[in-house]
This record gives sequence, structure tokens and C-alpha cells, in this order.
Amino acid sequence: MDASINLGNLLRQKGWTISTAESCTGGFIAHLITLSPGASDYFPGSVVSYCDRVKNEVLGVNADDLARFTAVSETVARQMAEGVRKVMKTDVGVATTGIAGPGGGNEQNPVGNVWIAVSTPETTICQLHQFPNLQREEVIRKAALTAIRITKSLLES
Repeated sequence: MDASINLGNLLRQKGWTISTAESCTGGFIAHLITLSPGASDYFPGSVVSYCDRVKNEVLGVNADDLARFTAVSETVARQMAEGVRKVMKTDVGVATTGIAGPGGGNEQNPVGNVWIAVSTPETTICQLHQFPNLQREEVIRKAALTAIRITKSLLES
């Protein structure tokens, strides 16, 4: 929770807002952000986009990219972060897409692979993080905390 409080303070200092587009984390980043009192000052909402239809129709992720690269890809994570910024009209968009497990993984995308993207008016960064050999709940928790840390670091730079 300390990381989300620090992120909230940083957003307040900058006068910025943030929104999230979450697939594999299922709203856990939004949950962490809203643990901070007064989070409505900088957090208008989130899109939990667990299926490709929501990624495409709500967030604007290109359907051809979803088919070609799959939902668990850098291309899709990047479009999710940029899309949620646009939909929510925020300064920062944070997105996660991955495989929390226990099933669903394969050789190319094993369980525990999570793409995290953060989009600001200046840039969009996207990173693959791997959380192997963990229970589903731990993959979700670690991915959400990592997304908050990445966002905080980007805003501090």
C-alpha cells in the first residue's frame, strides 16, 4: 500500500490523473490505488478487460493485432495503456496483460508472464515481467505492485 500512497502523492504534486486497463490483474491495481484516501482526486476509473472483445471495443486495441500477436503481447499491452488514457481522459494509463495461471500457459507464453505498459503524454513504455512458479494470487499481486513501481519511477524521471 505504501507504493500506491507514494504514487498518489506524486500524481497530486504533478496535477495528473491515472487510469488502468487490467487483464490478468483483474482490477488489483485499481484496488491498490483506491486504498489511498482521496484517490478520486487523481483516479477516475479502470477498465477490467478480461476478454479480447473488451480490449478491442472499449480500449481500441486493434483486432488484427490481437489475432496476430495474442492478448499476451507487448503490442496489445501498449495499445491497452494508450487506449485507457484516451477513454478515461487521463494523463497516465497503466495496463497489464498476462497469464496468472494455473493454466493457460504455453512454451511461448508460460504461466507468470505479464506485460506491463505505462503511457504518459510523452511516452509509452512496455516491459515483460516473469513471475514463474507462483500461485495465481501471487502472480496477480506481484504484477500489480510492479506496475505501480514502474509508474512511480516513470513519473519521477
